Amino acid sequence: MGRIKTTLTKRTALKLFNSHRSLFTKDFDQNKVKVSELTDISSKKIRNIVAGYLARLVKQDS
Repeated sequence: MGRIKTTLTKRTALKLFNSHRSLFTKDFDQNKVKVSELTDISSKKIRNIVAGYLARLVKQDS
């Protein structure tokens, strides 16, 4: 069983993914940098969760 992602995480990640799809890759570390640049998320933990979820979305999309 995996961890459950909150609505905030999914909503933020999907909004970023739909508007900046080409910027994100399967690599978590690159996504982490892009999330920091594109959002004003102050929490490092939330940023990392969003970046990880974006990596998963990119894998599912390809």
